[in-house]
Amino acid sequence: MRDLAGFFLWAGIAGAGIALICAIIVGVALAIGNAGLAGGTGAVWIGGALLSLGAGFSGQWIPALVAVGALIAALVLGPVVRSALTAFVRRHPAPPEKPIITNAPPPVPSHVPAKPVPRAVGVHTVTSESIR
Repeated sequence: MRDLAGFFLWAGIAGAGIALICAIIVGVALAIGNAGLAGGTGAVWIGGALLSLGAGFSGQWIPALVAVGALIAALVLGPVVRSALTAFVRRHPAPPEKPIITNAPPPVPSHVPAKPVPRAVGVHTVTSESIR
């Protein structure tokens, strides 16, 4: 079993890295209010966290703790940042847009469009004018 301990350590570190990146994305997604991105990235985080448990075969539990701690921090900080941004936007609303005032008259059409002649599509009608 100790022959694979080196492999499991690096697999656990890679899993912790994946879980850490996913936790950061979850935190940002929660901060901007994108639940779909947070849920999808949370599902990928589960895979990274399970992979980080592989480091336990070599006696190292720090990668698993990093993975779990990163998600806990993201789940706490994401909504806190969202509420802080919402409070900031409420206190400092965007200035109203000023309408553009021009003294130019409205455009006048140069020609009046002709009325379309009703006709059956795909049928050729013979009139007295088409014979001449």
